[in-house]
Amino acid sequence: MSQGPSVLEKRLYTATATSTGGRDGRSKTDDGALDLAIVPPRALGGSGAAGTNPEQLFAAGYSACFGSALAHVARAQKITTGPVTITAKVHLGAVGKGFGLAVELVADLPELPREQAEALVRAAHEVCPYSNATRGNIEVDVRVA
Repeated sequence: MSQGPSVLEKRLYTATATSTGGRDGRSKTDDGALDLAIVPPRALGGSGAAGTNPEQLFAAGYSACFGSALAHVARAQKITTGPVTITAKVHLGAVGKGFGLAVELVADLPELPREQAEALVRAAHEVCPYSNATRGNIEVDVRVA
């Protein structure tokens, strides 16, 4: 049986951003903290002009969020991780007549034994909001470096 979408029990924070011009435009947050040129990457026919793209923004958001989820799990388990680095690669590709995404998340926890690092990463993948939003929708490969 398929599990339906999760419903927020309580909204803790709302981020608001507005974009104009699609992949060749601008994105801004309502508080002014983010105001970026959005440009297509060269791989998609872009000119190489300064700016970012939706996949880079998703990769930055997912890696930061996953790092926080991992820190949350580590605190709950009273584990001192040392430095943690999360690298996200967001792949854009063809899916049928449209487009889709796939994600690779690589966690580097050099001060922890591999088995403990892998357990933390698995637990973080269960609580991370980005992981919960993508689960069952796109391929997400999560691993320890």
